[in-house]
Amino acid sequence: MPPRTVAEDLAQINLTDPATFVQPAMEDVWRHLREDHPVYLHPATETTPEFWVLTRYDDVLSVYKDPERFVSRRGNMLTSLMKGGDPGGGRMLAVMDAPRHTALRTTLLKSFSPRALQHVVDKVRVRAEERVAAAVEAGTCDFAAEVADHIPMGTICDLLGVPPSDHAELLRLSKQALSSDDAGQSEDDVWLARSEILLYFAELAAFRRSVPKEDLISTLATAHVDGAPLTEEELVLNCYGLILAGDETSRLAATGAVRHFSQNPDAWDALRTGRVPLPAAVEEILRWTTPAMHLGRTAATDVEIRGRAIAAGDTVTAWNVSANRDETVFTDPYVFDPARTPNRHLTFGYGPHFCLGAYLGRAEIAAVVDALLRTVDTIEAQSEPEPVYSTFLRGYSSLTVRLRPGGGA
Repeated sequence: MPPRTVAEDLAQINLTDPATFVQPAMEDVWRHLREDHPVYLHPATETTPEFWVLTRYDDVLSVYKDPERFVSRRGNMLTSLMKGGDPGGGRMLAVMDAPRHTALRTTLLKSFSPRALQHVVDKVRVRAEERVAAAVEAGTCDFAAEVADHIPMGTICDLLGVPPSDHAELLRLSKQALSSDDAGQSEDDVWLARSEILLYFAELAAFRRSVPKEDLISTLATAHVDGAPLTEEELVLNCYGLILAGDETSRLAATGAVRHFSQNPDAWDALRTGRVPLPAAVEEILRWTTPAMHLGRTAATDVEIRGRAIAAGDTVTAWNVSANRDETVFTDPYVFDPARTPNRHLTFGYGPHFCLGAYLGRAEIAAVVDALLRTVDTIEAQSEPEPVYSTFLRGYSSLTVRLRPGGGA
């Protein structure tokens, strides 16, 4: 009898282990789940309870569209849900439910409108041009560390009002809080990083309450939601949530895009020659990379999906990384098609919890790719990339490439 493949032997697939997601067979696992076990009850492990895994696009979308039956207040990530819930539940935007979520989101939306963000986007383009120019001049660079890491973190820090001298340290802490460059990172390391971020924002937010400026922390510090100011705990937790959410997607998506272009020069050439518009390419980059692999919810009532009974209180995980490869929605989903249209990917989620910073994330990816398009003829990989280790994020922590400018320099 031939050996069973990893996709066939689901009992050996542990979605609570970060090491699971760096194996090349994961695409086979997601395909197998979509085809044969679209509503899969992941067994309990030695340290975690069982939970539901949704992998088809329509099912994932149905959960996002139904915030009354699939609530966020217990947490929206597998790691926190498996530990009994997110400590910020009900107080941090990402893990709130209506009506409080609606009221706070409405307050923040003013700061994330395209008009309000125009000055921030202008800075994004300048920062991208500077980082790419330095990388091109160096010839060989670690694109993740020297370019992609700095643009979203610098941007969200500018938006929040974090002093430039603190950007590097917050980048280090935010990466440690959600993923790791090292397979051996401990839970204590994660806890310490998150605690340091919270302490940092407690001090900065307290100062902004007394001396507000034109920044997002001041907006939160002076806002009244449902007729009352945010508590100190709510203020700090939402600064924490924004710094983490504002860093991850565009940083990992831009690095993943450069990795793909280094392997597929035809796709890069299609952009360079203008055969594909940049906005369409950005959407395909987001679909292709899907940096946030899943979002978690808790069933608020008994519910049935595809004939399987999910009980009130059960943890339900919706896997965007699989939904964005669903063959029933995307033609040739395993082909990177920068001209793909329509492209209804779920990388930013959907519904009431659709990513608040989606416009900014798209602008960051576009700025990086545009800066490359204007200066770089070819992108050549110099070594295998280093993956991040996470049950939530996927991408590369290190990507060494040679950026060759026009004229064969």
